[in-house]
Amino acid sequence: MKTEFTLAQLADPDIAEADKILRKCVHCGFCTATCPTYVLLGDELDSPRGRIYLIKEMLEKDKPPTAEVVKHIDRCLSCLACMTTCPSGVNYMHLVDQARVKVEKEYVRPLPERLLRAVLAFVLPRPKLFRLSMILARLARPLAVLLPSSPPGATTPTFFRRIKAMLALAPASLPSPGAAPGTAFPAAGTRRGRVALLQGCAQQVLAPRINQAAINLLTRHGIEVVLVADEQCCGALTHHMGDDADALARARANISVWTNEMARGGLDAILVTASGCGTVIKDYGFLLREDRDYAARAETISALAKDITEYVASLDLPVPQGRSDLVIAYHSACSLQHGQKITQLPKDLLSKNGFVVKDVPESHLCCGSAGTYNILQPDIANRLRDRKVANIATVKPDMIAAGNIGCMVQIAGGTSVPVVHTIELLDWATGGSRPGLN
Repeated sequence: MKTEFTLAQLADPDIAEADKILRKCVHCGFCTATCPTYVLLGDELDSPRGRIYLIKEMLEKDKPPTAEVVKHIDRCLSCLACMTTCPSGVNYMHLVDQARVKVEKEYVRPLPERLLRAVLAFVLPRPKLFRLSMILARLARPLAVLLPSSPPGATTPTFFRRIKAMLALAPASLPSPGAAPGTAFPAAGTRRGRVALLQGCAQQVLAPRINQAAINLLTRHGIEVVLVADEQCCGALTHHMGDDADALARARANISVWTNEMARGGLDAILVTASGCGTVIKDYGFLLREDRDYAARAETISALAKDITEYVASLDLPVPQGRSDLVIAYHSACSLQHGQKITQLPKDLLSKNGFVVKDVPESHLCCGSAGTYNILQPDIANRLRDRKVANIATVKPDMIAAGNIGCMVQIAGGTSVPVVHTIELLDWATGGSRPGLN
């Protein structure tokens, strides 16, 4: 793709990066076939290729984004299926992230939308506030029936439709909090390694059982696990909302505390059980590439970050004697299969540990969770969820396994089949308890 940035514009490292990305695009359109919003809506501007044109024009002209441009960028899930499909290696992730930052800085959204986004950005990364908000949302949930729904086929939700979606996601009850930050879990027997486990934001409120299963499995197999004190949200939530000042501040804070932990006791890896977080942490090196104080440390942290299944696979766990007859539908989270290129490994681990693993048709398509997407774009998100659940139903599973809390909550909202994390099943297969659902 030909670009027309000026030399002055190209002096900006972000614009220089955008120029490099845009020039790789050859307009082939392969990305349209795997883009969830294009598959649903059939609008070229709701495909990666269409958005690339919009972003190119916006950046080249260096003018505030228009409402039309913002609409189509907002509809992007950042599922990154286009990057898996693209034969030219276009890094759409970095391009759309840059576009979102420009939108956040230069576009004035309607006041109700600004307030809602500000509340989400403030509450979700703070577990204590998030827990309180879930309690309040549960109390307010009966009132959701009084809020207007979107008309059939709507793709631009109203403020009240978004509030209704937010209330619908509130669980009926909340589990007790998990282990406190700063806690260390010693290895059973001879210590084989030492890791930090990301505590997460929403996950530690909605499903602390996930990290507990990881701790149980790891310590049982000789790995010391530490929950690092003063760790913050990884920054993914605000990063995808275009608030890079907040996201990068959180990245720097985490890099500092993890670096200190490495100096104190050594770390073989920083493990992540929420793949959406893992994708962003693995990108810290890029995000802070221009920061003289943090660039090198960011690269080190990104290299240490691993999805929990990557690390468990390296432990060479003993194969269980018996096999389960449970049929597991494996949902491949977009952030894992497209963002981190981890596709077969989780399925192999489940299969080797005795489960009957089934691939889900259209596994490349997003479930509609995508961070705050199912709140900000609930109508598209629900259509994607229903499509995902219908595809899962075709394999007649006893359980659904996934590697991301957002996907788990989203899919559970459309099915009665239990949805568990991959690590919960692996913990169970290697001596732990059967996965619970609270």
